[in-house]
Amino acid sequence: MGLIHKLRLPNDDEALPGRDTPVPVPPRHFVNGAPLKPPFPAGSERFWGAERMLWETPGVITTMVGYAAGLTKNPDYYEVCSGMTGHNEVVLAVFDPEVVGYADLLKVFWEGHDPTQGMRQGNDLGTQYRSGLYVYDDRQREAALASKETYQDALTAAGYGAITTEIIDAPPFYYAEHYH
Repeated sequence: MGLIHKLRLPNDDEALPGRDTPVPVPPRHFVNGAPLKPPFPAGSERFWGAERMLWETPGVITTMVGYAAGLTKNPDYYEVCSGMTGHNEVVLAVFDPEVVGYADLLKVFWEGHDPTQGMRQGNDLGTQYRSGLYVYDDRQREAALASKETYQDALTAAGYGAITTEIIDAPPFYYAEHYH
């Protein structure tokens, strides 16, 4: 498989089959000790973004790394890196909306990476590095789209290209292996 395949999403016939069994996940986050699986504290919501920046954001309860927005069921890291699952590497964050607002998390998201690079981030190339923002309801979708427009205006004024971030309904989240 060449570089060309890593820069386009596979179709249903090309995608790796995956497996019925999810990867094992420890009950608690290795860094902050917070739970990695529900039940989460009451009132929590979810947001995709960059894990380290989210750890440092007051009101973020826990983060989980994994894969989403692809075709392969329960993929592993090597399958995702092959470019043949359609998944990207993502972070799921649980947050307390009484402490941090969704708009604040969107700011962390947009300012934490270059959303104009398509199927890459910096020197990392492949579909698994595309920018994605996955929403759970209409309110989040509207806020995400409005923030995209605001950041696009700022990026255009600074000489950057178009934002390539996909904003779609939250797809199934597959936990990454414990060593991530």
